[in-house]
Amino acid sequence: MKRYWKYIRPYLGAFILAPILMLTEVFGEILLPRLTSMIINNGVLERNEAYIVKMGIIMVLIAVIMAIGGIGAAYYSAKASISFSTDLRKDVFHKVQEFSFKNIDDFSTGSLVTRLTNDIQQIQNVVMLTLRMMFRAPGMLIGGLIMAYLMNRQLVSILLVVIPVLVILIAIILVVAFPRFEVMQKKIDRLNSGVQEALTNVRVIKSFVRETHEEEKFKTTNRDLKEGSLNAMKVVITAMPLMMLMMNITTIAVVWYGGNLIIAGRMPVGDLTAFTIYIVQILMSLMMLSMVFLQASRAMASLKRVKEVLDTEIDLTDEQASEKSAQIAAGKVEFKNVCFQYTKGTEDLVLDHINFTANPGETIGIIGATGSGKTSLVQLIPRLYDADEGEVLVDGINVKDYSIRNLREGVGMVLQKNVLFSGTIEENLRWGNETAGMDEIILMSESAQAHGFITSFKDGYDTDLGQGGSNVSGGQKQRLCIARTLLKKPKILILDDSTSAVDTATEARIRQSFTTTLKNTTKFIIAQRIGSVEYADKIIVLDEGKIAGIGTHQELMETCEAYQEIYYSQKDREKEAGA
Repeated sequence: MKRYWKYIRPYLGAFILAPILMLTEVFGEILLPRLTSMIINNGVLERNEAYIVKMGIIMVLIAVIMAIGGIGAAYYSAKASISFSTDLRKDVFHKVQEFSFKNIDDFSTGSLVTRLTNDIQQIQNVVMLTLRMMFRAPGMLIGGLIMAYLMNRQLVSILLVVIPVLVILIAIILVVAFPRFEVMQKKIDRLNSGVQEALTNVRVIKSFVRETHEEEKFKTTNRDLKEGSLNAMKVVITAMPLMMLMMNITTIAVVWYGGNLIIAGRMPVGDLTAFTIYIVQILMSLMMLSMVFLQASRAMASLKRVKEVLDTEIDLTDEQASEKSAQIAAGKVEFKNVCFQYTKGTEDLVLDHINFTANPGETIGIIGATGSGKTSLVQLIPRLYDADEGEVLVDGINVKDYSIRNLREGVGMVLQKNVLFSGTIEENLRWGNETAGMDEIILMSESAQAHGFITSFKDGYDTDLGQGGSNVSGGQKQRLCIARTLLKKPKILILDDSTSAVDTATEARIRQSFTTTLKNTTKFIIAQRIGSVEYADKIIVLDEGKIAGIGTHQELMETCEAYQEIYYSQKDREKEAGA
């Protein structure tokens, strides 16, 4: 509870007022049946109209006070629970933002979405329900038992048989319910993941005419969720009729036994009426408690899932950084005997003893076959992952000794998957520098060869990109991402196959603009085409995680067999394409 106290403390007043105000309803619920019996016994049977009016006014006043208390309790319980869930959701989202790439790999996107929405909503619901029932259900149970006992001890013996049976029934329901709700939440995860994937990639689905396939996949996960939900809801469906059956049997028993007492002259008619109401209140309070426990069972499954996110150990932090105030000044990058693997503890190295130096302002080309470790290598520079062995140095400082913020502020990276956000072109470009002037935005867009197509749009830089840049081509998206990164004015720029969707002439102009716009920036260019890195100061050739060669294009053509193979195979394909 210590963890969740931080979400309660700011709204402690609401957490206290909600159950206290609910007590007014409890007191009213306990008093009204007794007053009803008094009206019947002393007013109706005695034909005392004045007494009936007097007690009626008192009951109306009590009802008004109950209504005010109920409204207040409902308001404060809603305020407390919604505020609680809002702050919890904020912290979970913040935690996800702190995740390293490795942490993100441990959760599916759909699962994180479910935890941030459905799971926290379940927790909110049970907090609200608990605040409203915290005193109401136990208060009605205890108050009803006391009043029933004071009215007739013999009839109370019926309850002493029924209540233990109900308690055992509630316990069995909870034991069965918890694992079923946990399974249901996981199936919601799978459905959300499938829906997100299908909607994100709808253009690919349509281009391959795979709508039927995706519909079948959705039908399967949807049916699976239906079965899981029904399996969990069976508990709730079964619980309510059983509770009602017990309540009705008890009421019948009380009326039958109480009727005999009235006939024998040992109990007033009004008392039986009140006693019957108390029996209903007592059993209803048990039903309410069972529903709270059922909801709590589902919320506990959700809380466990939320806790998994909050308890995730972030494997990339700057807590041990010795140079937290340091910032990248020149952009010199050194790899010293670096080894890296995604699956720890295995013998498979993605990068195997990498050594090289990139001096400030140099352009470093990186080339190699698919799976040779090109992307993995550059991801170690801004600490998207950490090296398992060796050191990655920037300006002579181990990247682990920088604060993550300062390190990444100095590194601009255009990833393989070009991501744009909902909003205008200008809003997306300002991700690189939110304070940039319009002249600067235009300059960097020109450098990325994006200004021309931007101004061809009717609204220019105010053009809305839609979700994920759905209304621009792949090449346009790449150029916008490059412009966005250029606005950052990084000391180190990483382009991870970021010009693959543009033609060679446009790529050449982008590369040429770097000589002026990014003259002093260290540039890493990952490419599939040798033509993209041919003019780099150094080219690193990777082969199965190892460096097969380093040098200029001319040097590698003379000394590196792997580079020669790539070069001649690409030339042959160009000839075939030309033919």
